[in-house]
Formats: sequence, C-alpha cells, structure tokens
Amino acid sequence: MNGKGGTGKTTIAALVVAHLAADRKGSVLAIDADPNSCLADALGVRSAQTIVGVCEEISKELGKIPSGVTKDRLIEMRVQESLTEEPGFDLLVMGRPEGPGCYCYVNNLLRDIVGRITKAYDYVVIDNAAGMEHISRRTMGVIDKLILVSDYSAGGVRSAKRIFDLARDMKIKIGAASLIVNRVDGPISKLADEIGSSGLTVAGEVPYSEELVKRSLSSEPVFGLSDAGIKGRIAGIFERLMEKEDAGRACKRKV
Repeated sequence: MNGKGGTGKTTIAALVVAHLAADRKGSVLAIDADPNSCLADALGVRSAQTIVGVCEEISKELGKIPSGVTKDRLIEMRVQESLTEEPGFDLLVMGRPEGPGCYCYVNNLLRDIVGRITKAYDYVVIDNAAGMEHISRRTMGVIDKLILVSDYSAGGVRSAKRIFDLARDMKIKIGAASLIVNRVDGPISKLADEIGSSGLTVAGEVPYSEELVKRSLSSEPVFGLSDAGIKGRIAGIFERLMEKEDAGRACKRKV
C-alpha cells in the first residue's frame, strides 16, 4: 500500500488485513513499514516491538553477542521473536530511529528479512511510508500487487501516478498495479481524466465514512467497525484484486 500522506492508505491496509482475518483466507502477515507506525494502532496492537528497536538494542550490546553468531543473524532471530501474534494475523513493525541516523541499513535489513519471513504466509500486507522513500530505496524488490491509495482529489491521483512511475523506473518487479480512491463523497467521474492518464486500473472506491474518521481520531481499531457498506466495499475490492491471480492459477492448472 502506498500513496501521499493523508489519503487513508493505512486505514485501507488495516481494513484489508481485517477482511483477510475475518474470512480466514489464510495466514496473514501485516508489516508496518511506515516509521510513524500507524498500522499497529489501526489494528489495535499497542505494544509491538519494532525492527529499529531490535537493531538499536543489539548495537548497544555488541560485546555481548554470543561467539559464532553474526550481528545480522542475531537481529534476524530477534526480529522473528518480535513478531506480534494476534487472532487472524501476525504483525511486524519497522519503527522510527531515536537518533538522526540513516534508514539505509534498516531498509536493507527489512528487505532481506521480509524476503525470508514472508515465505511462511499466504498473504502479506505492507503499509509503506507515505510518498516515495521506500520505492526509491527499493525496500521491496518484488511486489505482487502495488496498491496506490488516493483521496478524492486530482492531487491524490497524480501522486499515485508519480509513485507508480517511479516504481517502474526503478525496475521493481510488479505483478499488477491498482488504484483505490478513498473517502469519495461525490461522483467519481470528476476524476475520470486524471485516472485515465495515470495508467492505473481502478480496483474500487471507498466512500467517506464518518465512523472511520472518528475511529482514526480516537485511535480505535478497525475491527470494531459497524459500517457494513465499507466492509462490503473492501471485500469487493479484494476479490477484484485477486481475480487475475486466480485466473492465472486456473490457466496453469489447465496446462
């Protein structure tokens, strides 16, 4: 999941995780790759340990690392231990460095560890930092489905297009790219020209929801959402996102 700040991408990511968990689609890993760590709040997880925290903790205790164990291996072990297990999903949180340090090492570590950990899950939902940082640093070298979230504005769609263009320029392997227009409170036709020039397929629209806004303001998780309309939209979007993959699997079976 990506998009400019304020589009509600974290809420959409949380709603997708909630949908997968509720329908028991398979094992689910949610990754909060945004330094602001908002996905954890949206999923109702309050005390998740972070990858950055693990890295900083080990860096302070380099002299205590057991012989025969490399720093990277120890970090990987600790990161696996830091996975938060919740009913229906597991959560991995990147976190924010306490000092002014660079994210390069953490980004490289995240890419390597995620590549190994994700093999154990049927679904992995990654909430990226707003904007293009993770794309430009190629935190993910392969993306099955890049989902760009825009709010109900021309600026949001243009930002989604720029992120999509950058991902292609960086030669990131993308299985499919889709656009979700969030907080829609008018005719989507007003954005038809912008969407048409974006090169993105629209996976669906999510209407403005007063309940979601209130939950976001009070840091309430999406699991208690009573708005059946929003839940139905998310379910429909998920099914559309998976249609091409299911069709591909069917073709392989026929062959």
